[in-house]
Amino acid sequence: MSNQHLLEMANDIGAYFVSDKNHARARDAVHQHLRRFWEPRMRQKLLAHFALTGGAGLDPLVLEAVAELAKDPAS
Repeated sequence: MSNQHLLEMANDIGAYFVSDKNHARARDAVHQHLRRFWEPRMRQKLLAHFALTGGAGLDPLVLEAVAELAKDPAS
């Protein structure tokens, strides 16, 4: 799966949760979705992109969620 496709998928998840008026809850929902439903190789590829580019191409809410994911040793 290409990085571009992963970014699009992650941003689609963020677009779903961004309407939550509670920003922290929306960020946490994106983070939890990535942890629970993304296959480990997909998460690792997204985290590698984040480490290499600082998350270029990710929407702000998703970028925050991925930054939290990067801190999570279970990722």
